[in-house]
Amino acid sequence: MDTSSLDELTAAGGMDMTNRLQQNAVDLQRELDWFARVLDTRFKLYFGQECEYSSVFDVTPPLLDDSESPYAEFVKQFGPSFAERVALVLSLVPHVKPKLLDIFFTRNNTFDRRFTEFGGLHEATGEFLPTGETLVFVLAADDLQTRFETFQMFEAAHYFATHNILRLEEQSDSASLKAPLRISEDLLLRITTGQSKRPNFSANFPARFIETPLTWDDLVLHPGTRRQVGEIETWLQHGDTLLNEWGMAGKLRPGYRSLFYGPPGTGKTMTACLLGKATNRDVYRVDLSMVISKYIGETEKNLGKVFDQAQRKDWILFFDEADALFGKRTETQSSHDRFANQEVAFLLQRIEVFDGIAILASNQKENIDQAFARRFESVIHFPLPRPQERLLLWQQGFSPSAKLSEDIDLQAIAEEFALSGGSIMNVIRYASLESLKNGDGVVSKQDLLNGIRQEFHKEGRLP
Repeated sequence: MDTSSLDELTAAGGMDMTNRLQQNAVDLQRELDWFARVLDTRFKLYFGQECEYSSVFDVTPPLLDDSESPYAEFVKQFGPSFAERVALVLSLVPHVKPKLLDIFFTRNNTFDRRFTEFGGLHEATGEFLPTGETLVFVLAADDLQTRFETFQMFEAAHYFATHNILRLEEQSDSASLKAPLRISEDLLLRITTGQSKRPNFSANFPARFIETPLTWDDLVLHPGTRRQVGEIETWLQHGDTLLNEWGMAGKLRPGYRSLFYGPPGTGKTMTACLLGKATNRDVYRVDLSMVISKYIGETEKNLGKVFDQAQRKDWILFFDEADALFGKRTETQSSHDRFANQEVAFLLQRIEVFDGIAILASNQKENIDQAFARRFESVIHFPLPRPQERLLLWQQGFSPSAKLSEDIDLQAIAEEFALSGGSIMNVIRYASLESLKNGDGVVSKQDLLNGIRQEFHKEGRLP
């Protein structure tokens, strides 16, 4: 295909996205107009005013069957009920048309205060933030049956939760209808801009996006390790077909769980990044320092935030030094031990139902609780490289601009010094910088040996 054809396709793709966003604006405006009629109907019925409807449920939402906008695609994907659609739009309104909620500032003249039944939080900015109580008022007013049915939208098994669409923001250990109604940031971007955004590293998402510019050719692994890693890559490429097209979803668990174990610097993190790169998946390294808490229940809550956002996203979650979180349980001798074991039980449940890829990395396989080990689809050993693999690491590691002094025998160095790939790269970094400092760009044997000595010293070994 020539360049002009590629340019035409790119331009066409750009116009398609523009048209989709234009249609999205039209669809959202229709949705907001419908919601405004729902609000108007609720207030008229509640205050006994003349109204063309006898129930808010008589206000028909717009049909979006023929639209291809991001919002229409979402509605067609999940098929929300009337009440669910009201909940979704109510959570969306503060972000796209907050003035629609100004009606909730209506005051009760009898008591000279706002109406308690409206729920909501009054922000310092003067805006009204809807809560679960606001949703109940719009749908049910004083009808208890509808009120109780509204609770079901926020149960853990509801698709609002399992697909990270909408939630009640927890104000304490458990959510209540007095909590603010929150649409997920990812969905908000999807139905307003047509695009998704990677979550920012924060207390609400204690995981960092990681990637690598390298390729599989740059990774030197034991052949047995590389073969097992290939099995994960095969699952990433064909697992969806196996579960859905082959009808195995009822027989196999969703997702994939693997344990990488071996000494530091043997390629565990890089392998996780390359699996993501090869299969076009985001990889997030969970920051255990922000997850683990000494306070009872906080660790589970922090980890739950990660799993909740990662669910249904096809991400790879990478837990480095996983021993701290998935370590062996102790005998129950105190209340602290009992809560620690409850924490492990929670982790077991979350990792077992996670539908993405969870990779745990540890220096020692024995450090991981056997209850987790039994649930892994694969357990992969990353050993220290053998002499032939170390030689390849030395040969590939140096910059093409580097010059090695004639007395350097990489074959002999590879055979004599048992170093991990990470340690070899540290030595190469040190020796290369020394050569640049000296001004000649020549890596000397002495600088190489000094770098090796430093690595052995860091590991408490003598070269």
